[in-house]
Formats: sequence, C-alpha cells, structure tokens
Amino acid sequence: MENLIQDLKIQIIDQLNLQDLTPQDIGDDQPLFVEGLGLDSIDALELIVLLQQHYDIKVANPEDGPKIFHSVKTMAEYITAHKKAA
Repeated sequence: MENLIQDLKIQIIDQLNLQDLTPQDIGDDQPLFVEGLGLDSIDALELIVLLQQHYDIKVANPEDGPKIFHSVKTMAEYITAHKKAA
C-alpha cells in the first residue's frame, strides 16, 4: 500500500501540474479538497481520469467521489479494492 500511495502522490502532482509540491508535501491522510490541498471540481475530474488511465478503474457512482477522493490514502484503498485481476 505504501508504494501505491507514493505512486499516487507523484501521479497527482503530474496530472494536476502541481510543480510547487513534492510527494513529501502531501500527507497520506491530508484532505485533497478545500482545507487540504485546496483542489476544486476541475481537479476532481482530473483525478477520475487518472484512475481510468493508470488503473483502468471507472468511478461508477459520482456520489462516491467525496469518499474516494478524500485523501491519497482513501484513493489507494479504493484502487486496491477495485483493481481488476491481471
């Protein structure tokens, strides 16, 4: 799980063009939206694309978004639970 969390931090920085951040700047449980990293709804769409491109996972129910994208750790847990068998 630690490797996945580290990979996600790098992918989030790349996907959202957050060049002023390093993976160490993002806490595993730090909220991604509002008081945390301050991401917005456009960024949420980019995170959905990230899941599709890197992990072949589609978010079927938009209402699950706030729970899935709360933090890097919750994203990693969702990916682990929904990874397609290789």
